[in-house]
Amino acid sequence: MTKLPFHESVIPIHREGWYFALAAIAITFLLTLLNHNLGWFGAVITAWVIYFFRDPERVTPVREGLIVSPADGMVLRISPASPPAELGLDEGSWTKISVFLNIFDVHINRIPIDGKIIKSHYRSGKFLNASVDKASEDNERQSLAVETKGGVVIGFVQVAGLIARRIRCDVQEGDQVKAGQRFGLIRFGSRADIYLPQGVEPQVIVGQRMIGGETVLADLKSKEPAREGEKR
Repeated sequence: MTKLPFHESVIPIHREGWYFALAAIAITFLLTLLNHNLGWFGAVITAWVIYFFRDPERVTPVREGLIVSPADGMVLRISPASPPAELGLDEGSWTKISVFLNIFDVHINRIPIDGKIIKSHYRSGKFLNASVDKASEDNERQSLAVETKGGVVIGFVQVAGLIARRIRCDVQEGDQVKAGQRFGLIRFGSRADIYLPQGVEPQVIVGQRMIGGETVLADLKSKEPAREGEKR
């Protein structure tokens, strides 16, 4: 079996994670001075913090028209819905794909398709459990819309969850972006909503696990109907 070079086998940590990791290490050191059992507890929490902020490389399919998942997680719901009003998109027939991220998923978010960011809007809100559908409407969120060179607009939204208390978005209106490109993260536990325009059918199913930047959600060039699936 061929072994990967060491630098390729080590998963990098997002730069924001190092602040939390260093704080956790310091707290663990203090706990160890007080009690060894507390020190072990602190070590477990420190390991989880480092694990949470992991930022692995992804291999993104780059054919024009492919829409990839903006997040790791599980497809929670696929339903007709209008994008958030702040995006200024038509309230016509859209399909919303909701991806739920638990506290063990990679929380780095990625651009779903090549294009230009035409709208970016942050809205404060509640911190309901991200697995409930009202979270899309009531929770803190960062909404974005990207327009492809062919004029197709895709909406996608970072939604804070019950534990999440900060959304980070590193792109702004006017930016040219590529599918799979990192654009932000949410900590800790959240969801990502993707809005497909009429005529674009999902190629994923409820309950399917997503890999951000890799799993194809839909294909603008495909005429395939919405997929069905079953547990096996």
